[in-house]
Amino acid sequence: MDQPVSTTRAIEWVTEPGLLDYDHALAEMQARAAAIRAGTAAERIWLVEHPPIYTAGTSARESDLIAPGATPTHRTGRGGQWTYHGPGQRIAYVMLDLTRHHGTVPPRDVRRFVAGLEAWIIAALATFGVQGEIRDGRVGIWVAHPDGGPNGHEAKIAAIGVRVSRWVSYHGIALNVAPDLAAYGGIVPCGISEHGVTSLADQGVEVTMAEVDRALRAGFATIFE
Repeated sequence: MDQPVSTTRAIEWVTEPGLLDYDHALAEMQARAAAIRAGTAAERIWLVEHPPIYTAGTSARESDLIAPGATPTHRTGRGGQWTYHGPGQRIAYVMLDLTRHHGTVPPRDVRRFVAGLEAWIIAALATFGVQGEIRDGRVGIWVAHPDGGPNGHEAKIAAIGVRVSRWVSYHGIALNVAPDLAAYGGIVPCGISEHGVTSLADQGVEVTMAEVDRALRAGFATIFE
């Protein structure tokens, strides 16, 4: 039987320079998760950007890949469906030992962990005056337009796709800072065709990636520390 991991090391934050190859990132995450599980490495939040790529989660339908061949694709073990990664999008890979208590998230509670990820993104967006919201039955963070009626015309600003293996998490969140939103036209993002995709830049918020990283770190502290 697997034994709970016990470590008092602080969570390590790493910001990757440039554009990181997706396959390399996946291999590194898997290795780090194994080391966290073994108690030989600290938990890690890894901030990266990728070259353009479509990734398919465990629920992805082939029919939701609208433009096959136009952009590299990768099927991965995270939850969720098709999403896009590319320059101008901040990805935070979250490698945590979920046998431990993390702020508002109790041990061994995947639902509360995902809720914590949602709250984290919402807190970071609030730094820039953007109101992020959650929707029942739709994972991710949404921005509603006030002129769209009772529920508002809305668009997704951040995606969440995680995997938990023997109580260590990896993969994570993807926040649209200023990516090429046209790239989402090659897929049905997260299997949802009736709503659009947006970004901080699309909302009129011009910020640097360094500013976003600071907001993410501050928001993380309010939820997970």
